[in-house]
Amino acid sequence: MKILILGAGRVGANLAEMLVFDKSDVTVVDTDIEALEKLQERFDLRTVIGTATSLAVLEEAGIDEVDMLVAVTANDEVNLVACKLAHSKFNVPQRIARVRSTQWLGATDLLDNDGFAVNKLISPESSVTNTIKKLIQVPEALQVIEFADGKVTMLVVLAHAGGLLVSHPISDLRSHLPSVDCRIVAVYRKGRALFPDATTHIEVGDEVFVLVATENVSQVLRELRQIEDPVRRVMIVGGGNVGTRVAMAIADTMAPKIIDHNKVRCDRISQSLGGKVLVINGDATDEALLVEENVSEVDMFVALTNDDENNIMSALLAKRLGARRVMALINRKAYAELVEGGNIDITVTPSHTTLGELLKYIRRGDIEAVHSLRRGAAEALEIIVHGDEKSSKVVGKMVEEIDLPFGAFLGAIVRDEGSEKKVLMAHHDTEVINNDHLIVFVSNRQIIPKIEKLFSVSASFF
Repeated sequence: MKILILGAGRVGANLAEMLVFDKSDVTVVDTDIEALEKLQERFDLRTVIGTATSLAVLEEAGIDEVDMLVAVTANDEVNLVACKLAHSKFNVPQRIARVRSTQWLGATDLLDNDGFAVNKLISPESSVTNTIKKLIQVPEALQVIEFADGKVTMLVVLAHAGGLLVSHPISDLRSHLPSVDCRIVAVYRKGRALFPDATTHIEVGDEVFVLVATENVSQVLRELRQIEDPVRRVMIVGGGNVGTRVAMAIADTMAPKIIDHNKVRCDRISQSLGGKVLVINGDATDEALLVEENVSEVDMFVALTNDDENNIMSALLAKRLGARRVMALINRKAYAELVEGGNIDITVTPSHTTLGELLKYIRRGDIEAVHSLRRGAAEALEIIVHGDEKSSKVVGKMVEEIDLPFGAFLGAIVRDEGSEKKVLMAHHDTEVINNDHLIVFVSNRQIIPKIEKLFSVSASFF
């Protein structure tokens, strides 16, 4: 697949890395010469220096031959105009645009082919807000990922002493939860992936990936770590787009505070949120301010500024001062890997949150959702299977008969049954049928092409 990426920022660079890894033909356009040189030094791709809305630059980048354009520059209008040019002038089949402003999210009439001709709109702030909201609601988890319209949840949990399953084999899960069906699809121990079976023991410090019907999340969490009291008091650092959206998203059920150093912004937030949120003008790395605002009584401290160092320092300080749990938004992958699992309980990397949305449209096959995990090293996919026993390698077969490549794990199946969707855990004797949604965990992205080939349907089916 030939893909043209407009923008060499964090999202563009991370996407280019993944696509080159997947053997796609990638070209990146940006005005930042240094950013493009770094990409060329690291990856086998082509770069073009120039403005994303210049016809000459787009032609030089080979836009008339690409299968997909992904516009992820820092400017919403540039991304939208680039999609319009790609459609009207060059007839590019797939056009994806990233936007930061919420004004575009509901403007569907402006995005069709008569407007900006955007096939899919990606909103990083919306993705990150939803991710953080789920993590606040389920404070025991490192990640909370939903599939099949929220019917199935993948929890990533750090096993703690006191969890009922800790120091026990996975097979004990059935006796502990006889009425709840769930599957542990991966265990990471000291950074290395284990491929669990019934005899695998869960140890303290293990990073456990488990699939469960969403209604049973709390029962499964109790097996892996002690359940904490619900989050009620939340302190948010940073009153930008993400911080304000998170506060709005939780204000009906929790008591959020926002700390921001910009007085004008504080006044604007205070007026727009109508008294639901307490807004404080100050520096979140000021120990005296945090003590004065009773950070020791906070259930969740969330650092969401645009400055990684500020987020890390304020979260570490809040933890030392007694905040029960702390989360930091960290853009740099190296920083996130360095601090997560230490005194900072949870890190969120915006570019990887957005990448999953983009990969959904790039992966081959009928892909309903893709989630990038472990800083892009692993993925979880929701794949819709089609066909019959003659045209498909999986339809009509039991799970144990499916030739999954090493490193892939089929964890759950969501099946339409009339007006309802039924969640089935993928046991060895579960049969896959046409139109099932399969939730597959992939520990190593190198096997993604094998996964795509396995779940593809032969031409004879059409």
